[in-house]
Amino acid sequence: MTSTPPLPGAPGLAFFEDLRPPAGDFRADVLAGLAKPQKAIPAKYFYDPEGSRIFDRITRAPEYYPTRTELALLDAIGPERRALAGPGAVVLEPGAGSSVKVRKLIDALDAPASYVGMDISGDHVKAACADIASDHPDMVIGAVCHDFTRPIDLSALPLPPGRRIVFFPGSTIGNFELIDARALLQTLAGWLRPGDALLVGADLRKEASVLEAAYDDAEGATADFNFNLVSRINTELDGTLNPEGLRYRAFWNPYRSRMEMYLQAVRDQHFTVCGREFVLRESETIHTENSHKFTLDTFRDLARSAGLAPVHAWQARQQPFSIHWLECPGEA
Repeated sequence: MTSTPPLPGAPGLAFFEDLRPPAGDFRADVLAGLAKPQKAIPAKYFYDPEGSRIFDRITRAPEYYPTRTELALLDAIGPERRALAGPGAVVLEPGAGSSVKVRKLIDALDAPASYVGMDISGDHVKAACADIASDHPDMVIGAVCHDFTRPIDLSALPLPPGRRIVFFPGSTIGNFELIDARALLQTLAGWLRPGDALLVGADLRKEASVLEAAYDDAEGATADFNFNLVSRINTELDGTLNPEGLRYRAFWNPYRSRMEMYLQAVRDQHFTVCGREFVLRESETIHTENSHKFTLDTFRDLARSAGLAPVHAWQARQQPFSIHWLECPGEA
């Protein structure tokens, strides 16, 4: 791993590391998913440029509470986070996206020493981190092109010696199957030294009516988000899937404590993808995404099973949503 000097397109970055993560194979994953008894498309393919724009619409929908609730909670707990982190913290953000949340974290800390954003899109993470660097010239700001679900050797990065805080907001952890969520927490725990911390957002169980409205908003942004997958398949994979023969469905599964999202056939449909033929029968579904909801105790149990020590949890009042401070056990 070698550092690069600040680049013309990324002023102020102390370093940019391209670990050349393997790109997802859209063609292979879609063909494999459509061949399963329960047809499915991996949710990571939502986020092409158009999908990302639609997701911004979702976060502004009146029914979609997670973003605004977490932002308000981050504001409310700023002094407590500052005390827990101490001076000179090193902030690491896997899956660095919009900088709004991490700016709230950085601005509430006591003279943070460094921020490093990580994302599988090198251009995206470089631009996002350069934007933060322009407002924080006294911090060591770096960017890493990396798949955060895979291990990384942080000792090769020029990080200051301060306490590491891995910031994982947005209840992204809820999009993973629970066994994969545990594995991801174990991976992130591997970034920590004794006394370092993981600050993670986790959405909580609530009334089915609230959840189903949040994931099927009246304006139809969430439906558009799902139908954009159909557009991608038809455009990029020479697909013939007819969107007019599909409807979007989102429902609360209380037995698995999760929201589940699907595209459901309103009539039989024969279609092709990359020349391969498929049949979608009336009422059959294509599974597109899950969003697990926790209680404070179930999330703490998940964290403990990954080798992390729950130290503090904050819960929003307006809608149940939590932020957890988890530490790497051992003597700092």
